[in-house]
Amino acid sequence: MRKQYAWRSNALAGLLALFAFAVLAQIVRIQTSPEAVQFREQGMEYATELRTFYPDRGEIYDRDGHLLAGNRTVYEIGVNLKSMRDPGAIALAVSSQLGLDYNELLNQMTNPPQGLSYLVLANYVESDKALALQTLQQETQNQAASGTLGALTGLEFSSHPQRSYPENSLASNILGFVNREGRGYFGIEEKYNDLLAGNPVQVMIPTDPNKAVEIPHVPNGTTLVLTIHRDLQAAAEQILDDALTTYGAKGGTIIVMDPKTGELLAVAVTPRMNLNEFWNYGVVYDNASEFDQAVSVPYEPGSVMKVLTMAAALDSGTVNANSPFLDTGAIMVGGATIQNWDRQAWGPQDMVGCLQHSLNVCMAWLSTSMGAETFYGYMNRFGLGRLTGVDLAGEAAGRLKIPGDEDWYPVDLGTNSFGQGVAVTPIQMMMAASSIANGGRMVTPHMLYAMMREGHQYNVPAQYAGSPIQPTTANTLSEMLAISLEQEASLALVPGYRVAGKTGTAQIPTPEGYYDSTHTNASFIGWGPVDDPQFMIYVWLEQPSASIWGSDTAAPVFSEIAQKTVILLDIPPDYIRQQIAAQ
Repeated sequence: MRKQYAWRSNALAGLLALFAFAVLAQIVRIQTSPEAVQFREQGMEYATELRTFYPDRGEIYDRDGHLLAGNRTVYEIGVNLKSMRDPGAIALAVSSQLGLDYNELLNQMTNPPQGLSYLVLANYVESDKALALQTLQQETQNQAASGTLGALTGLEFSSHPQRSYPENSLASNILGFVNREGRGYFGIEEKYNDLLAGNPVQVMIPTDPNKAVEIPHVPNGTTLVLTIHRDLQAAAEQILDDALTTYGAKGGTIIVMDPKTGELLAVAVTPRMNLNEFWNYGVVYDNASEFDQAVSVPYEPGSVMKVLTMAAALDSGTVNANSPFLDTGAIMVGGATIQNWDRQAWGPQDMVGCLQHSLNVCMAWLSTSMGAETFYGYMNRFGLGRLTGVDLAGEAAGRLKIPGDEDWYPVDLGTNSFGQGVAVTPIQMMMAASSIANGGRMVTPHMLYAMMREGHQYNVPAQYAGSPIQPTTANTLSEMLAISLEQEASLALVPGYRVAGKTGTAQIPTPEGYYDSTHTNASFIGWGPVDDPQFMIYVWLEQPSASIWGSDTAAPVFSEIAQKTVILLDIPPDYIRQQIAAQ
């Protein structure tokens, strides 16, 4: 009996050994088979998942450290499908707190994509709503411990930044906005989107909640410091809004720039929008070009163009400041008659008188005396018809017709001299005229003052766009423009400061091709103090109804913003500066 039992035991042991050997062989075969790599990869996929970690978007400040664009905390609310116990309870809680559809939430959790371990239920949830949901989760968990309710197990909260604009609509045209996907639109947010956004980091993390997750270091996006002066920007916007009411204008623009560096100190346009409610963009604007008319809407400048024509005539030696001109009230150019704005003859004039009385006939005489090659050569050097390179999204190039273009006619040589048949943007006029205020050297307008990243600050130097005229020409013309304003007692004058400048009143061309004299664009461009220009200002009012003339509308707006500028920039009156210089 014992021998028989021993034999059976040995036989069973042998069979078990053979079975174990067979299992081991199978394991070895599987591990060494071509499918082994695929099996291991699939296993890793189930053990980990790819997560993307996003940096905080860089902030935006004005030159004095005022925050213009920052980040606020919002929440992503999701559910861990592996630890979730009661999808119905979660769906009910989330739907009641966030106003989402219960059935849709429940379906997402009960029928998730295969292999998914984490499901996003809502994103960009405000902090107060997320806190309320977190409180409810804690309460239900406490109640679940006593068996009264199912806990919201698996509900997870992840905070992340959302763009915030502390001053709502201030400088909205400059800043632009960031949508829910984190993409910048318009202005600085679009122009420098890649710098501001930074670089996201993707890593594989374990799905096992018991395993520690190492959060990678994600450098924040670049912080930008702008050239604008916050208080001056606010003043420009207020003055512009008041001007639209006072003069019945449809819209407008005010630009303040340092003519020596191209730093834009203020750019105010209408309309503006609350950037924290960016989804209302389509309600405020009919098209994208309206967002920042200072850079994106070309128009006929009218008589401010005479500044460039006179600069070309002086620089080319065609005339000097004292050259005589007999104004008969009309001149023939290309077979067409050109008349003055008032259709009157002004008699004997010098070049200062031509500017003071804004004589179209005199300007047409100058352009034709120079000839097309010289005149358009200078206009090209002034940058008309091409982008300035200003660092704001959406810039338009405008249009300068030249001989050889299909739509250029000989009469254009005359009309272009006083701003008809030419399309420019306000920022183009600023750049071109900066050569006169800056001793012949033309600056590139820019908005970026400095960049800050990882504790380091990188300042942005001034950029120059050539020297279209000689320093002597610039100084002579600046003095001529100052004298012309003083002789006519212009409403643009600034008490205590000599300023140079020119009005513009441009009739608006109709779709039918003629000019409507009852609708104009009123403008003024000027700078000061004349002996040491520290500010340049451009004013554009669209279709003012109180008066069609720039001298009645745009000129006093220039004076108002100039008076505010000298205070905020701490520019002493001329007599004080001269006393200091004489010491």
